[in-house]
Amino acid sequence: MRDLVALSFAVNGSDRSLAVEPSETLADVLRDRLGLTGLKVSCDVQVCGACTVFVDALAVSACTYLAVDADGRTVETVEGLAREGHLSALQQAFIDHAAFQCGFCTPGMLMAGTALLAENPSPTRDEVVAGIDGNLCRCTGYVPIIDAILQAAQPTGGDK
Repeated sequence: MRDLVALSFAVNGSDRSLAVEPSETLADVLRDRLGLTGLKVSCDVQVCGACTVFVDALAVSACTYLAVDADGRTVETVEGLAREGHLSALQQAFIDHAAFQCGFCTPGMLMAGTALLAENPSPTRDEVVAGIDGNLCRCTGYVPIIDAILQAAQPTGGDK
């Protein structure tokens, strides 16, 4: 058995400490150890975006991010987007536009969209397309997802 490593980090605003194997991914720790099953694991090679989480406000693929690298950091998962029982504007926009079908990509799309809107609160349609480029969806054809992100964006008064 491998030696375990102590891991302390904040997850969705709560301090967490546990012992992990050095090779455990952040996705495995979040899903299997902490019960945060919102993030999905699909490709295991950082190409689909289903496992997107924020580490210190930076979007990362949790399927290839080692849990030990999150030590002392702040992690936010899709479960952390809602505040005090209220959906984020983007989560509500996903509902308004039925921007999901099977739902497998939805957590990653929500995280990618949230990251995009944090960096660019008023993106154009082309900027939204570029912003979710690393996230795959096999069901929706992307149009309702793009429309939802645009709805959640802050208006600039210009035509999108």
